[in-house]
Amino acid sequence: MLNVPSGRYPPPIMRVATLFLSPVTSLVLLYLALAGCQSTPTPSSTAGSPSIEEASVRPGINDSFLQPNLDIEQWTARFEVESREVFRLRETIVQTLDLKPGMEIADIGSGTGLFVPYFSQATGPEGLVYAVDIAPDFTAHIDERATEAGLKNVITVLCTDRSVELPEASIDIAFICDVYHHFEYPHSSMTSLHQALRPGGEVVLIDFKRIPGESSEWTLNHVRAGQEVFTAEIEETGFEKVAEYPILEENYMVRFRRK
Repeated sequence: MLNVPSGRYPPPIMRVATLFLSPVTSLVLLYLALAGCQSTPTPSSTAGSPSIEEASVRPGINDSFLQPNLDIEQWTARFEVESREVFRLRETIVQTLDLKPGMEIADIGSGTGLFVPYFSQATGPEGLVYAVDIAPDFTAHIDERATEAGLKNVITVLCTDRSVELPEASIDIAFICDVYHHFEYPHSSMTSLHQALRPGGEVVLIDFKRIPGESSEWTLNHVRAGQEVFTAEIEETGFEKVAEYPILEENYMVRFRRK
């Protein structure tokens, strides 16, 4: 007697067939019918090994920004202060970007919105500024700041740790200032940024110089790698380095172009 698994029974046609066929043939057909009742393998199990998901290069690096009810005043005092080089030289940095009226720029990791008013003015009414950040409280703060200042060409975008969440071919230039070392999944994030840039679009990167024996202990502990590593990572996602600007001391400023 054939033991049929609980809850599975031969289809009616097979019950009829077993009446007219030999016992051996009936058993073969019955086994085939039962095999056909098994669930069909999912595409992922039949299409080969799944792609390897990118591992985090710095788990938890953004946890402090994802806490509810960020103290915006505290972060503003930390980001927008003369002792911070990129704040002190903000106008020089914006001039170096060489923005034109009508351009569309994404400020990746815009934080408290330090550069947003400058980008808004430089791109003009026909241009557009995407203020992109992973922290909802930062994007809400920039919304308020833009409304109060009458900046009508500013749009805030809440990104994820793997994607800048911008439409495809929507921007001419991306600005990443003291933020790349906060990319937990740099390859995924830069790939999404590559897609968001129009052909020939550019990325301007500013980050801390990380040089053992020269950089501060804070930089060595906080920034995971130096300029060479970050440059190689960005180039691997479809960019080429086209310029470097020696206008900063604690940071470096590099321009890349989308291939």
